[in-house]
Amino acid sequence: MAEARSSYAGGGSEGKGPEGPSRESVPPGTTVPRVKLLDTLVDTFLQKLVAAGSYQRFTDCYKRLYQLQPEMTQRIYDKFITQLQTSVREEISEIKAEGNLEAVLNALDKIVEDRKDQEEPAWRPSGNPEADLRSALVPYFRQQRDALQRHVRKQEAENRRLAEAVVAGRQQVQELQRQGQARQQAWQALHREQKELVAVLGEPE
Repeated sequence: MAEARSSYAGGGSEGKGPEGPSRESVPPGTTVPRVKLLDTLVDTFLQKLVAAGSYQRFTDCYKRLYQLQPEMTQRIYDKFITQLQTSVREEISEIKAEGNLEAVLNALDKIVEDRKDQEEPAWRPSGNPEADLRSALVPYFRQQRDALQRHVRKQEAENRRLAEAVVAGRQQVQELQRQGQARQQAWQALHREQKELVAVLGEPE
């Protein structure tokens, strides 16, 4: 039983120290994915949490139970630590799923990796808030202005096309009216000629 107490007094992290997985050797120049860093952070937190709630401290809180049932105390502590670690990991997993953290962290890794190949320096505040705000907003407003101008030009071209279509339609209507009037005049003239012919043929000899 003394061996069990001594093993949990060290937080169950013999041979790894308080940092645990975070001490894994990483080749120089290698970027560790942020998702893996988050997992390592959780592991380190759990190791420190177990170390803070060692078996010795647990038995100090429940001395009477330990004196009467040391083996049961050991089993209760083991189950408590297991459930605590499982609960923390499940909670972290839910947070990662709800916030889509893995996708976000992977996207952030990609942004950082892409920036390595860019020669121009990253933006830094100049210390003048007004100038920084202007430098950030002016390109945006110019972009919006250009987009608005393109939309206006497109709308003006569409309006001209519609105006030309209206003028062409009016001309077509006027032409149809002229043709209708000409046909009406021709029909009236033919009608008069028919009347005159009938009148001539109907006169007595």
